[in-house]
Amino acid sequence: MTKIADLRKNYTQAGLLKSDIVANPFEQFKLWFEQAVAADILEPNAMTVATVTAEGKPSARIVLLKDFDDQGFVFYTNYNSQKGVELQNCPHAALVFLWGDLERQVRIEGKVEFVSESEATGYFHSRPASSQLGAWASEQSTVIEDRSILEQKLQQLEVEYQDRQIPKPPHWGGVRVVPQEIEFWQGRPSRLHDRLRYQLVEGKWQIDRLAP
Repeated sequence: MTKIADLRKNYTQAGLLKSDIVANPFEQFKLWFEQAVAADILEPNAMTVATVTAEGKPSARIVLLKDFDDQGFVFYTNYNSQKGVELQNCPHAALVFLWGDLERQVRIEGKVEFVSESEATGYFHSRPASSQLGAWASEQSTVIEDRSILEQKLQQLEVEYQDRQIPKPPHWGGVRVVPQEIEFWQGRPSRLHDRLRYQLVEGKWQIDRLAP
């Protein structure tokens, strides 16, 4: 069996200097995201979303980014799920993107707000019908006895909405993480990685280099 402690990779693809990046972190993210897409990375919009429980314990899972602009980074979820409840109780979150093939990572920390009903409804109806029905069929994060419960519920919904529009569930919507910090990480040899952090200070983005 391979010793986990012996697993190492020497990062050699690129460096990251202040002269390499733009002043707006959202534009820098757009550049790196487009490069991740062009590199044919598996689900480049996959990100870890970290929240905190009512007891102050960390809680994390992978979700898919669905939109971003200068206002923040958006994903969608069941508001009654574990992460939905945690975000309502403590409206702060951290996001992490890992693009291993490019030896890159992006960390984002910020406040959370919920997108408008009109925005959520618009996105909901852009999804495949199977995904729309899935949002109704699954009471996310609750205990179920068997998978057949989900399958039976889905079949009932398919019949119910066969010839009419599927409404957005009232408990389903979007979450926007409004960043206060965004860090871009580029792997470098000898573990002397490049870390450039954008931090919002008095309404302006300040860029600092962090020790690895």
